[in-house]
Amino acid sequence: MVIRLTGIGVGLLLVLALLGASIALGKQAIPLSEVYRSFVHFDGSREHLIVQTVRIPRALIAMAVGACLSMAGAIMQAVTRNGLAGPELFGVNQGAAFLIVIQLYLVGSLSGSQSIAYAFIGAGAAGALVYMMGTIGSSGLTPLKLILAGSTINLLLGALTQGILVFDEQSLDTMRFWLAGSLTGRSSAVLEQAAPFMIAGVVIALTMGRQINLLSLGEETAQGLGLRNGWVKGLALVAVILLAGSSVALAGPIGFVGLAVPHVTRYLVGQDYRWVLPYAAIFGAILLLLADIAARFVIPSQEISAGVITALLGAPFLIYLAQRRE
Repeated sequence: MVIRLTGIGVGLLLVLALLGASIALGKQAIPLSEVYRSFVHFDGSREHLIVQTVRIPRALIAMAVGACLSMAGAIMQAVTRNGLAGPELFGVNQGAAFLIVIQLYLVGSLSGSQSIAYAFIGAGAAGALVYMMGTIGSSGLTPLKLILAGSTINLLLGALTQGILVFDEQSLDTMRFWLAGSLTGRSSAVLEQAAPFMIAGVVIALTMGRQINLLSLGEETAQGLGLRNGWVKGLALVAVILLAGSSVALAGPIGFVGLAVPHVTRYLVGQDYRWVLPYAAIFGAILLLLADIAARFVIPSQEISAGVITALLGAPFLIYLAQRRE
């Protein structure tokens, strides 16, 4: 336990270091001393405004989104007992994106609070639909049925979203950067609106460590040990919707974070989800902070989306996992 607690402490220190790097680095590098002065002696200068209104919200959003997506992925892989599961499996990402695109098509624009509200409604509706489809049949909810239902809904919503964007150029221009998984242009006000949902999802997830441990042993084994499988799966679905829905609302459907980080976490700390979940949150925050920093320098003339970086890192990892499971 001492080693694991030490690891959490070291991880948190690394997160803080990367937060500082994310705030200081960019097209215009800002010394850490100037970052500090923007807190204690804000003078309204250009550098101070960049730090307070652009860099700090962006770094905090990257940290929060990375942590939430990783925890959501860890829960899904445990519940489905499928190492290829991620937040995309329940159609949560696509459900959020689909409803936002629908509203943009009908209304033309959305405020930050509206996008969060529509993202949660879409994510919740998609997650609930997948859950209900997975319970159809005499065998009840099984990991295989959950995966099939989630994949079907995910593909359907993705196709509908792309269809709307093809026929509506204005929505395409508004959404294409967000759909690539971008952390730019997000204000602290939007983070404050999403924070209660993120915190609720994190709290639920951290309190489910023991139940997830039992569920990962198998349906019959967990039930024999007195676990109410249906309630645990339902609560896990709520946690995933809160974690992934808030992340999609803030940064768009960033992929592969929820897939890759839980594998790395289990490799380092074992299968005990009382430790896997907090470690996944830390590693997820580290990964997305690194991806966002890298996104600023990959192409010197312009900045790309952090979601592109995670895709470049995650695609080979996904291929490796698929080959290993053959």
